[in-house]
Amino acid sequence: MSEFQDKVVLITGAGRGIGRVVAETFAQHKAIVAANDLTPINLDETVAGILDRGERAKDYVFDVAKKMPVQALIEGVLDDWGRIDILINNAGVDPRGALLDMDEWDWRRTMDVNLLGPFFLIQSVGRVMRDQGGGCVVNLAAAAGRAHGWAEHGALVTSKTGLIGLTRQAALELAAYHIRVNAVCPGLVDTGRQFYAGQGQTLAPTAEIPLGRSGHPQEVADLVVFLCSEATAYLTGQAINLDGGWVMS
Repeated sequence: MSEFQDKVVLITGAGRGIGRVVAETFAQHKAIVAANDLTPINLDETVAGILDRGERAKDYVFDVAKKMPVQALIEGVLDDWGRIDILINNAGVDPRGALLDMDEWDWRRTMDVNLLGPFFLIQSVGRVMRDQGGGCVVNLAAAAGRAHGWAEHGALVTSKTGLIGLTRQAALELAAYHIRVNAVCPGLVDTGRQFYAGQGQTLAPTAEIPLGRSGHPQEVADLVVFLCSEATAYLTGQAINLDGGWVMS
């Protein structure tokens, strides 16, 4: 029996890319997947694929960048499944543009989705986990959030750097409630197109990566699942690069 049998895993941004593979992987480990995204058609494909394999999942279409929808999302998951054991903050946006040219709306939306949303979810789901006696959170940050900036991706870099800080702070404050919080920082990940941390622009040629290739979504998903397992029960507050050596820190 899998250690994730019957555990409820809430995954944001599960409609495509890394989020979809994370959802599929947890489902394969017998978890109950509460799959969230803002785009119903993508989310429907994720959930349908899981259900077709005889595994368990349900779709929840909410904008995690806003507090009231986050509350409705959590209430919906609790009404359906009664608990939340694992939270995966994967939803993210990455508008491309130089700082001197970037539109304020794009900047604010990036901060809202990539940083404010995880804060809302950690706060609200953290309260649920506290009452349950524990839980696990994994935030999908980015290797660029640990680099020295990246041209035309200032909003992404700023938000993901903040998410790493939020990870460490949450790990510190929630440890007393047996809630572990870690972050995975993907580099260049290939999901059919070239994706960076689940989003749709290429940030670096593979020639810049010491291992000589981009990563695979399954490699990210496997690390996320590992961080939620009993094998890492003494690990919290960490931001782990998964970038083929692209960002050396």
